[in-house]
Amino acid sequence: MKIFKKSLAQELIITAAALFLILIGIVIAQRAGFLVGKAAKGWIPNDALTTILGFNMIRFLPAILSLTIFLSVLLTLTRWYRDSEMVIWLSSGLGITKWMRPILSFATPVIVIISLLSFFVMPWANQKVEDYQTQLKARDESSTVSPGVFKESNNGERVYFVESFDELGNVVKNVFIQSIQHQKTGIIVANKGSRYTAENEDRFILLENGRRYQGKPNSPQISETSFKSYALRLETKEVAAPIVKTETISSKSLLLSNNPRDKAELQSRLAIPISAIILVLLAIPLSFVDPRAGRSLNLMLAVFIFIIYNNALNIFEAWITQSKIHPLIGLWPVHIVFALFTAYLFYRRNYLLPFLPIKLGWRVPKSSEHIEKEVN
Repeated sequence: MKIFKKSLAQELIITAAALFLILIGIVIAQRAGFLVGKAAKGWIPNDALTTILGFNMIRFLPAILSLTIFLSVLLTLTRWYRDSEMVIWLSSGLGITKWMRPILSFATPVIVIISLLSFFVMPWANQKVEDYQTQLKARDESSTVSPGVFKESNNGERVYFVESFDELGNVVKNVFIQSIQHQKTGIIVANKGSRYTAENEDRFILLENGRRYQGKPNSPQISETSFKSYALRLETKEVAAPIVKTETISSKSLLLSNNPRDKAELQSRLAIPISAIILVLLAIPLSFVDPRAGRSLNLMLAVFIFIIYNNALNIFEAWITQSKIHPLIGLWPVHIVFALFTAYLFYRRNYLLPFLPIKLGWRVPKSSEHIEKEVN
């Protein structure tokens, strides 16, 4: 029994670590590509990419950890079935239900981490994201300018273009600015420019060694002015007070609230660790694979079940928010359905396991558990 537990725990840990790194890499690549695309269009400043990506990873961690332990149990037991190692353990008297305790011992620390992330860390991360986005909205329009991209100001009166930044990112080179003021179009070109803040907190762009052209549209009269330095004042933006979202409210406040939306959010946070427990147990009977059949069928089925489970939770959460379902009922019907499905698979696998060696051509002795059943 000790050999069994040690072998299972060691392989589960190795598999889980590899899966976690793979899933983290996939999520980072996907989110980084999405954010870089937004930065290239000038929607977010370049220096905000790392911060936003970090907060997004915290928000995705519970789902990543839940999927990690689910797939690690599934892949480990599937390999044991495929390589006929499972026959040895089954023939030694270890029924399928005997696998629950060691697997839950492996999954329990991860589920505790998922619970802490879901109830405490995720609301904090969501609040930080909202605060950071508010700060970004309050920044001046020049902070979102990217090299090689034309950036229009919020009021549409200016268009910025810079060729490149210096190594520190404080000075821009080859600046082009088009502005419209008093029904006149002005164009400013300069060799370099930088930002600075005056004593009264007004923000300016300081341009050096450039020219300024100004004239009316459809008019041949254009004035030209050369300058060594030219200060262009940046308009400050007034940011409306941020709307409090349920994702940012603490779990304690949600528990004391009677708002259906808050109750739905609390149920959603509770559903993450509960679904992780059910999925880990579901992976035990789901891992059975016929060595003569395809190796990826149960893996595709597991991913499909994971998607269906999470989508069903999202649908019921929306129904609670819309007061179509009472908060006391909550998401429990979804958990009960998948728990019953897990129990049914345990029953089916436990019933079929005595006949699997004959069906698959394995010649193994019957387990002591099955001998006792026959004697009784």
